[in-house]
Amino acid sequence: MGIELLVNLSYVAAAVLFIFGLKMLGSPATARKGNLVSALGMFIAVVITLLDQSIIDYKWILAGVVAGGAIGALVARRVEMTGMPEMVALFNGFGGIASLFVGWAALYGMDANTFQLITIVLSILIGGVTFSGSMIAWGKLSERIAGKPMVFGGQRIFNILLIVAIIAASAMFTLNPATPIYLYVVIGLALLLGIMLVIPIGGADMPVVISLLNSYSGLAACAAGLAINNIILIVAGALVGASGIILTQIMCKAMNRSLSNVLFSGFSAVSATGAAAKIEGEAKAMTAEDAYYVLEAAASVVIVPGYGMAVAQAQHVVKELQELLEKNGAEVVYAIHPVAGRMPGHMNVLLAEADVSYDLLLEMDAVNPRMETFDVAIVIGANDVVNPAAREMEGSPIYGMPVINVDMARNVFVMKRSMASGFAGIDNPLFFKENTRMLFGDAKEMLGNIIKAFN
Repeated sequence: MGIELLVNLSYVAAAVLFIFGLKMLGSPATARKGNLVSALGMFIAVVITLLDQSIIDYKWILAGVVAGGAIGALVARRVEMTGMPEMVALFNGFGGIASLFVGWAALYGMDANTFQLITIVLSILIGGVTFSGSMIAWGKLSERIAGKPMVFGGQRIFNILLIVAIIAASAMFTLNPATPIYLYVVIGLALLLGIMLVIPIGGADMPVVISLLNSYSGLAACAAGLAINNIILIVAGALVGASGIILTQIMCKAMNRSLSNVLFSGFSAVSATGAAAKIEGEAKAMTAEDAYYVLEAAASVVIVPGYGMAVAQAQHVVKELQELLEKNGAEVVYAIHPVAGRMPGHMNVLLAEADVSYDLLLEMDAVNPRMETFDVAIVIGANDVVNPAAREMEGSPIYGMPVINVDMARNVFVMKRSMASGFAGIDNPLFFKENTRMLFGDAKEMLGNIIKAFN
């Protein structure tokens, strides 16, 4: 009785740490500490669970801990900030495949009842979908797979038939658990469904997909916890699943799109009648020296970071420019779009690495009402999230999506390597506005040239 009480109290403590850690992750100022708190909770949960199982030989478990820890540490140290979205996709996938294996292993050594068989099937099904879907997301984010939606005739009918087949195979397995062929069919179809759910989604929607797959990994873990009757795994999975769904809804709202619209229609998969008209005009280029003269006289500056800043690794140079502008008497803030970059919070992570004050990071709803008061808006590698076509062109696939209205600032500087479209593959009329000037080249180098002019 004493050991059981200790186990339950430890699980309660771990659950409390999970909740507090998750709460702390909601603010950039406490996110790092929240990550450590959550990790401590998971450490307690794992240790107590192992001790509670009366395991005699730990050699395989220790081997897995050492191997997994070494691989994780090596990858975490070597990954570039531009590779973080891909890494998060892999984390989601590994979480899914782990839940699949846990559910599969639960079949052995136990006389499962109907409820347990259902939870086993759910953990295998959701885990398989999460794994294969995350691998496709990883491929699209790393550009090993084309980022455009992959669609074919009759795709929705095929998916419906696939879901019907999964339900039928799952039912047959539940009724005949001793026949492994049905389990293998469920695993294979689940992996196929994960692929089919993600390939029609365009690259511009990947931040939403990442948060949704994160939710799937939590639900898979919750189902695995039910399968093996582990309370803390149920709690942890439910927390991850719920937070992932909430984040997904927030991001869909930021794009003015429903989740079903994101899942079932890619940005590029638009009809000929709904396609946006070709945008024509002449972009006006400027030099870093010209940009310096404008910035030197500016009283207020808003910086809008995007994925291009991550590619150029320019966050530290941006912070240096911010400090020079502030010394010159200018107000400097950052406008952060919820879906900027290729994963939720991508820009926040980059700027936090450069030690930018959290108080200067303004959300889109806070900065748009005062955009007309800024002397200069500096767009660094952002494209779709500052595209005024979302307000002005009803034929555009992103029409209605909330964007940062940088075109309303007195002057707009856009730093890009070329005139190429963004991840959504849509032309941007911002480049041809009268108040817009283009600074072509590597963002880090261009910002460095402006800083040299200040010095």
